Amino acid sequence: MIAMKRAASSAVRSLLTSSLISSSTFTRNIHASGGKKKIVGVFYKGNEYASLNPNFVGCVEGALGIREWLESQGHQYIVTDDKEGPGCELEKHIPDLHVLISTPFHPAYVTAERIKKAKNLELLLTAGIGSDHIDLNAAAAAGLTVAEVTGSNVVSVAEDELMRILILMRNFLPGYKQAISGEWNVAGIAYRAYDLEGKTIGTIGAGRIGKLLLQRLKPFNCNLLYHDRLKMDPELEKQIGAKFEEDLDAMLPKCDVIVMNTPLTDQTRGFFDKNRIAKCKKGVLIVNNARGALMDTQAVADACSSGHIAGYSGDVWFPQPAPKDHPWRHMPNHAMTPHVSGTTIDGQLRYAAGVKDMLERHFKGEDFPEQNYIVKEGQLASQYR
Repeated sequence: MIAMKRAASSAVRSLLTSSLISSSTFTRNIHASGGKKKIVGVFYKGNEYASLNPNFVGCVEGALGIREWLESQGHQYIVTDDKEGPGCELEKHIPDLHVLISTPFHPAYVTAERIKKAKNLELLLTAGIGSDHIDLNAAAAAGLTVAEVTGSNVVSVAEDELMRILILMRNFLPGYKQAISGEWNVAGIAYRAYDLEGKTIGTIGAGRIGKLLLQRLKPFNCNLLYHDRLKMDPELEKQIGAKFEEDLDAMLPKCDVIVMNTPLTDQTRGFFDKNRIAKCKKGVLIVNNARGALMDTQAVADACSSGHIAGYSGDVWFPQPAPKDHPWRHMPNHAMTPHVSGTTIDGQLRYAAGVKDMLERHFKGEDFPEQNYIVKEGQLASQYR
């Protein structure tokens, strides 16, 4: 018995002094399994649309479809859209919540200050893909686990990107505006409408979404380029017919269309600035469903006004929701929408199921699928380093 106690004590000391797991991580991991939890979800309001589709689970009213399940196990589940400012609903729950669930579509910005206040916080879950609304370095230092539902809405986003490329290329929006305003001016549309066939499309980032977009573009007989930190499998590259471009700045002037598919990190924040835009050919079209903060906001607006960027479309802004005076709302030749590409009903059902699966595992003290981790045991996923 004494030997067993010594062995257990030695194991605990070893865990506490491990280079990967701090003492705060150890404490949080002890609390992570067992007990009743306070879970807070931050989602956008469904309002009058909430009752129109029983599968509309991504809104406050739908609550990811997990309320009954959580409460049947004795957990407390708070859902709100009120996430900003010192008096917001989220702020009231930060001191004693255990799990915070948010989405990229209505993100709860989890700052180092909020993490410091959240004494019971164990787990930060993103219902969807992209956890850049969280201070990942602060989360890692505090021993938190950060995870997302990897792959849950990649099809949704890739399809949306293809749609936006066609909308810009065919100069669709002016025609639509004519239709609803009672006008008929073919010249006002046709003078800058082009075929997609034969154009050069370059994606900055060729992860799950980038690859799916390239696969969907292949039937259009485009010239496909991609820039990424990793070269894709040679067989897949051959099947898609895409060419790897190691030097981003060398790729840019070749492209008729540029699509952003790279994560937002400390290295990529604001990297597409006026100098990068100047390297693009005049009249370039840009699609960005990745993150708004990848771009220099004013540089994009200025380039659209000058015509250097002939069209800009995306559904990501910074911050989100975008303020009414955001310069992208008023720049010419844009096809912007609120952040909606990854929150189709199909995508919602996938990321809701993924959140439930991870919560079940968390309550049991089990690991998540490895690809879902963004921060695990004090270490950031490679794409965020």
